Amino acid sequence: MLGIIIGVAAVIIIMSLGAGAQSLILSQVKSLGTNLIGVLPGGSEKDEPPASVMGVTITTLTYDDLMAINDKKNVPNLTSVVGYYNGQGTITWQNNSYDTSLKGSTVGYLDVEGGEVAQGRFFTEEEERSLARVIVLGSTVKKELFGESDALGQYVKIKKQTFQVIGIMKERGTVAMQDYDDQVFIPLKTMQKIIAGVNHLGLVRGKVDYDENVEKTITDVKATLREQHDIKDQSGKDDDFTVRSAAQALEMISTITNALKYFLAAIAALSLIVGGIGIMNIMLVSVTERTREIGLRKAVGANNLNIMMQFLSEAIAITMIGGIIGIISGVLISYVVSIVFNILGYDWEFLVSIFSILTAVGISALIGVVFGLFPARKASKLQPVEALRHE
Repeated sequence: MLGIIIGVAAVIIIMSLGAGAQSLILSQVKSLGTNLIGVLPGGSEKDEPPASVMGVTITTLTYDDLMAINDKKNVPNLTSVVGYYNGQGTITWQNNSYDTSLKGSTVGYLDVEGGEVAQGRFFTEEEERSLARVIVLGSTVKKELFGESDALGQYVKIKKQTFQVIGIMKERGTVAMQDYDDQVFIPLKTMQKIIAGVNHLGLVRGKVDYDENVEKTITDVKATLREQHDIKDQSGKDDDFTVRSAAQALEMISTITNALKYFLAAIAALSLIVGGIGIMNIMLVSVTERTREIGLRKAVGANNLNIMMQFLSEAIAITMIGGIIGIISGVLISYVVSIVFNILGYDWEFLVSIFSILTAVGISALIGVVFGLFPARKASKLQPVEALRHE
């Protein structure tokens, strides 16, 4: 029974955690706004992410592309556009150092991504174009480096380059699985030329004026980039970039998380097979131990079907009881996990679907039938005389 309990509980827990994680990710992506579009380097199939999402370096998106997209003559429905090149690095101040995310961006960052500057200011367009060595700190980075000391006006170092702190971001927390407080902001060209030594961008993101104009804006961006990259084919098969809306991103995330959730649930369900084998072994031992009982029942009129149903119903009862205990255990553990995640600051929903419960009950019953059938059939085939002689 223990194998069934563990297997059923594992299926319930994994499907519950998968649903909770999916809900968290989708709600956080939605919180950024449904009127956002993203441009990534590298082409992709319609329903698949480009290789750049998987960590492959693709250099087809440039600063000139960003400027072309930002031109109202090309893409009139974009209210704000921001380009990015991100990396990791160690930032130092006096004897303190801290590893954090380095986000090179253009001045449109606050308009597109949201967020507020708590102290000081964000960098200007002039500072971005002139490769100014200025930096805006996330609230976590400020605390780790400076503690209670005043950071504004101080000088920090990244890769032996000195930057002046001009702003501190207001605490924001984790949104869309990204910790907005554990990062620093550097003018895009400064990040490209001085820190990373590259000419390409990692991402362009834009805000559309109205939701109903998102599809038109995607079409305009694609046309602009095809002209920039001298791509004649308008079908999209030769595109060396990918344009996605927030709605498409949500759909893609849902597909990926669903596939992962059901795959993990299937792996967990394998332990139910182990439990079923255990039940079959126990029932086979039970048939041997109860041979005289079987013979006596047959001697007083029980037929093969009666004996078979007796042992089969016992196997099903064992699996169903184990299944019920497993469901209760799985639900309780899932509830405790949701409480823990909420204590840690995540807006985690406690989600246990009827489908997962029915699946667990159905699998339990099926295993009881499948693995109980052989011992039950063996018991029903015993001859009364031989069974009564058994010691």
